[in-house]
Amino acid sequence: MSKLNLNQTVINECRTYATEIATQVQSFIEKHTTVSVERSILRLLGVDGVNDFGAPLVNVVVDHLKNKADLSLGVCHYISYAIHELNISPQEIAVRVSSNKLDLSIYSKHKKSPYLKDLTPYFNAVLKQIDHMKAVRKDWLDKSPNKHTPSKYVIVATGNIYEDIKQAISAAKRGAEIIAVIRSTGQSLLDYVPFGATTEGFGGTYATQENFRLMREALDQVSKEENRYIKLVNYASGLCMPEIAAMGSIERLDMMLNDSLYGIIFRDINMKRTFVDQYFSRVLSAYSDIIINTGEDNYLTTSDAVEHAHTVLASQFINEQFAKKAWMDEKLMGLGHAYEISPEIENSFLYELAQAEMSREIFPLAPLKYMPPTKHMTGDIFKGTVQNALFNIAAVTSHQSIHLLGMMTEAIHTPFMSDRAVALDNALYIEKAFKDFGDEISYRPDGMIVSRAHDVLDQAHELLAQIKNDGMFATLEKGVFAGISRHELGGKGLDGVFVKHQDYQNPIIDHLVKSLKEKNHVK
Repeated sequence: MSKLNLNQTVINECRTYATEIATQVQSFIEKHTTVSVERSILRLLGVDGVNDFGAPLVNVVVDHLKNKADLSLGVCHYISYAIHELNISPQEIAVRVSSNKLDLSIYSKHKKSPYLKDLTPYFNAVLKQIDHMKAVRKDWLDKSPNKHTPSKYVIVATGNIYEDIKQAISAAKRGAEIIAVIRSTGQSLLDYVPFGATTEGFGGTYATQENFRLMREALDQVSKEENRYIKLVNYASGLCMPEIAAMGSIERLDMMLNDSLYGIIFRDINMKRTFVDQYFSRVLSAYSDIIINTGEDNYLTTSDAVEHAHTVLASQFINEQFAKKAWMDEKLMGLGHAYEISPEIENSFLYELAQAEMSREIFPLAPLKYMPPTKHMTGDIFKGTVQNALFNIAAVTSHQSIHLLGMMTEAIHTPFMSDRAVALDNALYIEKAFKDFGDEISYRPDGMIVSRAHDVLDQAHELLAQIKNDGMFATLEKGVFAGISRHELGGKGLDGVFVKHQDYQNPIIDHLVKSLKEKNHVK
């Protein structure tokens, strides 16, 4: 039952506007591919590893096609011809290209490939691995205790995957239910994925397939010891967004930060590149039952959380529709928001609770990701503990799903294990003390909480109508979100975007979409 009595007609119109916005962008997406999408296809065909110079083989092949052939035909065109004529695997093709023993440009002028069926055994083998990981996860979740309170989410970020594992195990044993490995500073701007286990990240640990495997293995062991499933998170964002989604699917990550706008706004990655990449990565995440986490919380680190709360809601509506375009179920849409109103504002807690309740009511099936206070943390650890306690109360009261715990030492340093333990103790106490509090209370129809939620919804409605009229590209240029302006021809990675050739073929995305449509009973 609604506590806020939100106008359902306005909510429906917001979704209609957001659908039109996403549809406009989708028409662009369907006509384009990118170097990172094509590298992801190679990974899903089983290509892995690096050459003698440390360059990932998927990069070697795609760069070869980009420089010597016509990448707009797609890698499947070239790989299918090479498999048919040479009777070798995609991995061997990549090795021969890297050692200059095979020139795939000889197939540039060939007709549309009639040999796509030769790819099927290779991508079926990888999808079988992903299907196995889905089954393992489901079995774990079926055996784990049912929870009706937010799942406690903590981060590790030492730069060394082996140290991260120690900290992750410690946090899990203290009560954490979700472990996120923060990615090394600047990795989102690398147009390749590092290879192997890494020990020298800065501000975080490099996202690599081996690091994913090592952390998953460690968390599986502690899951057995704790008799509950510990979920693993990393970042499918940046210039390698679809590739990291592929690696996460193969190694059974459970959640991936995957926003359609974050990289554009906060990392200055070209918007055309990002939109195409996010679609492929979300289709793959939807197939793999990976929950995505969106990044609306970041808007409030630069914009005022009172004045610009409606931009968070508008972005949630848009991210929801982009995810639906990728055939994603609502239960996988971890839409983001945050507790970021200044504590100096009178009744700030009521405003925060209004925002949290509003998100919960508008997106009732989504596993909302609720972020802690960061912008107004001062280094006063005692006040910070109180701020985090109020955030925890809001999370439990409004039935949030993914509850990223705040650290009392936010704004001082990367949290120590002891800081994380304090955060978990705080959250565990409030989870128990306030467990059913949200079900016991109601809000005055003419009170501050209800009025605030209605105002934010009305402003989001107005903004979405404007975005629909302006188009998403022009909206991003205006700097509507977070006050940061980006141009459709600016940013990093535009040279990796290609208009698809009329003979472009991608049987892997076709297979994934077909599977998702069948799952959702769509003809």
